Amino acid sequence: MKTPRLNRQLVLEDPQKVPDGAGGYVEVWQALGTLWAQVTARTGRETALSGAPISSMSYRIMVRGAPHGAPDRPKPEQRFRDGARFFVIQAVADEDADGRYITCFATEETAV
Repeated sequence: MKTPRLNRQLVLEDPQKVPDGAGGYVEVWQALGTLWAQVTARTGRETALSGAPISSMSYRIMVRGAPHGAPDRPKPEQRFRDGARFFVIQAVADEDADGRYITCFATEETAV
């Protein structure tokens, strides 16, 4: 396996439900920490959501490994933030048998 070039800092965020004061809940994102990552674009497409065009791009994001259950190990439905950009994690897999690196498959959606 070729050693990845971890050259981007991404903030790992977890969705949290917070009471909205009216008996319901609001989803907010809690930062869990900053991880160095290698971000590689994969495929993209354009779709429509409520009649508005949406650009959907998939990425392969590689970070350093962490044990299962560790708070800094990414999980599906969490997201990475890079400034105003958000990468929603779809799936997570160990890159090698030693668990040195983790590959996250993520999607970024942007209104066109």
